Amino acid sequence: MHLNPNNPIGVFDSGVGGLTVVRALMERLPFEHIHYFGDTARVPYGVKSVETIGYYTTQIAEFLLEKQVKLLIIACNTMAAVSAQVVRDLSPTPVLDVIEAGALNALAATRSRRIGVIGTPTTINSNAYGRAIHQVEPSARVVSQACALFVPLVEEGWLDHPVTRLTAQEYLKPVLAEKIDTLVLGCTHYPLLKPLLSEVAGPNVALVDSAEAMAERAAALLTNLNLHTTSRTPADYQFWVTDVPLRFQAIGERFLGRSLSNVHVVKW
Repeated sequence: MHLNPNNPIGVFDSGVGGLTVVRALMERLPFEHIHYFGDTARVPYGVKSVETIGYYTTQIAEFLLEKQVKLLIIACNTMAAVSAQVVRDLSPTPVLDVIEAGALNALAATRSRRIGVIGTPTTINSNAYGRAIHQVEPSARVVSQACALFVPLVEEGWLDHPVTRLTAQEYLKPVLAEKIDTLVLGCTHYPLLKPLLSEVAGPNVALVDSAEAMAERAAALLTNLNLHTTSRTPADYQFWVTDVPLRFQAIGERFLGRSLSNVHVVKW
């Protein structure tokens, strides 16, 4: 299949969290067009069965492939943990997922090979990060912690709130006790907590931001495949959602770091 360098990059997520990945891509690849799909009507995915997540993920991937995207990015850790292979099997275009990107960056950052991973319960229970890290470095020690309360705290905007700080201290206590030197932020909501998590983890722990890791991987892939856009006009950003909840605009703009326009509702 011939891929057109001037076609958009497709990014998808179960809701608004993947907008942190879009933000990192905008900063790293300012001329690239991006189509983002957030399944806002059916979020959260973390409580759904593997079969349901696989079905929804396939549906969204096919929607973006119809938009002629030149690269598909699975920005949701839950989707990536459960369905990355399903998407790779159906997609004629290259596919990147946040778990692989985060795992590789963690291995590049660690000195002691003692790596902490925080994420939603589904992501942590899947052990997807542990598998991805051990595939490359079998001797690495991976310590995982599910942090169920971080997503609602981020969506509430409590990024530096005493409640969030206390929650972070509780969640990170058992992870830090294992003498990790690298901590993977295994959920696309967590980059917004980076300053607070950095303080709680301390100066000797490197934080791996899966959104930044993804932007680096995407840039490298476009270079390898000679797929960087030749356009030097402002990039076109389109956002597709399955519902526009009341707080979508406010939360979305916080994640994106800029105003959110070109939002289209897809009814299935």
